[in-house]
Amino acid sequence: MQKFGGTSVASELGWSRLAAKVRLAQDEGFCPVVVVSAMGRYPAPYATDSLLSLIAPYAKSSDPQERDMLMGCGEIISSVVLSHYLRTLGIEAQAFSGEQAGIFTDECHTEAQIKAIDPSRLRAALESGRVPVVAGFQGLSPQRNLTTLGRGGSDTTAVALGVALQAEKVEIYSDVDGIMTADPRCVGEARVLDRLTYMEVGEMAREGARILHPRAAVMAKAYGIAVVVRSTFSDNPGTLLVADDADTEMPQAQLSVLGEAEAAKLATETSEDAVPLTDRVAGRGQVATGIVTVPGRCAINVDLAWATDYQQARMNVLESMARHLVSLDMIDIVDSHLYFLISQSDMVQVREYLRELGYGFTVCQNCAKVSIVGHNMRGVPGVMRRICEALARESVRLLYATDSHITISCVVQEAQMQLAAASLHKEFAL
Repeated sequence: MQKFGGTSVASELGWSRLAAKVRLAQDEGFCPVVVVSAMGRYPAPYATDSLLSLIAPYAKSSDPQERDMLMGCGEIISSVVLSHYLRTLGIEAQAFSGEQAGIFTDECHTEAQIKAIDPSRLRAALESGRVPVVAGFQGLSPQRNLTTLGRGGSDTTAVALGVALQAEKVEIYSDVDGIMTADPRCVGEARVLDRLTYMEVGEMAREGARILHPRAAVMAKAYGIAVVVRSTFSDNPGTLLVADDADTEMPQAQLSVLGEAEAAKLATETSEDAVPLTDRVAGRGQVATGIVTVPGRCAINVDLAWATDYQQARMNVLESMARHLVSLDMIDIVDSHLYFLISQSDMVQVREYLRELGYGFTVCQNCAKVSIVGHNMRGVPGVMRRICEALARESVRLLYATDSHITISCVVQEAQMQLAAASLHKEFAL
């Protein structure tokens, strides 16, 4: 199974490298299946954000089902163009939409979860010597509507198809040599990791690193399928995803056992070849594994001191943000204060919503989130102290921080983001 991201399919150079990877897999005795993303990034004409810009002036009339119809076009275009290109090189190929590939989801538009896969048409193509080129990021709902799997969903498509087809491995191709200890644009000493646990890569993705969709990592771990993150444009081996140290044995794919009742019912109604699929959003060594940097954030501090019921006041704020589809990050509740992080692009709307509620608030704009991730961080004392000391040595102002078992995220000024990342990279010897 080979998945190629947007930068890999954005130009003929990428197409030629893709074709070389496909041909190499064939020469090694494999029957490759290719999953593709939309071509390039904004403002490339067929990139997902470019397509969405067509309806941006009509945002108040936006319909999730129709948004999915529009967003799904980019991957379909890629699959058709790449299948034509491969055939000109003598590689028999066939394009498939998500529906044609047998990917069935729930009805949750823009963030659908895969419920079952019917791989019969893909198997038929493979048996006839053709290379399926599948449009990633999409599937078909019970109401026969096109659905999309969320940002980065083509990774989930590749892993899910890999599970259904019992692939030997899934190769995720992009324009970097593998998963790095930090963004090389921020940290010049960043290096490619030879291996990374599924838990770590999932956490890094959730914190904002565009390396692998979190659900793809969870699914790969659940079904025990090997995943390698590599570059389309080089022959470097990339980063291998492995089981967590606490796992004594990788679980094996048992689709009929792990499938949900709803998925089993859908599979039965679809085809006897369909399999239900679980799509869940969900030792000591070096403490830290990698650093993730996300610029363009805005820190909000809502003052609820005047309210007689802090809990209800907090709920009012959170309900308003949810109703207006504002994504909140690093939520922290301290007595009469509510802290959270938002995208800088949401700032104007959030100001309006908070003023409507009548709550006092302060805003710190031009912020960034710097997260340090490590599977071996769990239960180790003193990690936060080391972070604070490293930032203080470089006079980086720490606005606030939150943590989980394997991640500590810090909010700093965006102008100090690179300095913060470099200091933490050095402190934890990455």
